[in-house]
Amino acid sequence: MRKDNKFENKKNLLEEKVISITRVTKVTQGGRHFRFSATVAVGNRKGLVGIGSGKANEVPEAIKKAIQAANKNVCRVALKDNRTVPHEMMAKVGRSVVLIKPAKEGRGIIAGGAARAVLELAGVKDIVAKSLGSNTQVNVAKATLDALKMQRTPEHIAELRGKKVEEL
Repeated sequence: MRKDNKFENKKNLLEEKVISITRVTKVTQGGRHFRFSATVAVGNRKGLVGIGSGKANEVPEAIKKAIQAANKNVCRVALKDNRTVPHEMMAKVGRSVVLIKPAKEGRGIIAGGAARAVLELAGVKDIVAKSLGSNTQVNVAKATLDALKMQRTPEHIAELRGKKVEEL
């Protein structure tokens, strides 16, 4: 029972940012049926971040479902000096391609739209990100998260190779 309580407290510490809300129309014989689709990013600004999407007949319900989905998909991101990413990385989701690069201290988050929201919630402080393909907000956010997930620290690589960091 305690584990569930700690998990709930962890969920409450996550901040939420709505990335996109779209109206989806389903045309049937009886007419048009409108629903709303929401995509939300959650994070604690200390290396935890997740993305989720939800659909419902009302916007607040869709956002609530998206937040629940995002909380289920939270993952840890490897950060260098708690401010930037260890290395350059490209990720592709659909036709959206996102390139992220580490930046010098004090440079800030140089990114736009959905990529900026995901990077801020992940706790990255100095980074350069560029959307190269399609600018679909949902796919750009997912590609940014994928690029963050693929980051590896020297400690992680040394562990995988069974060596010490100095040997690399």
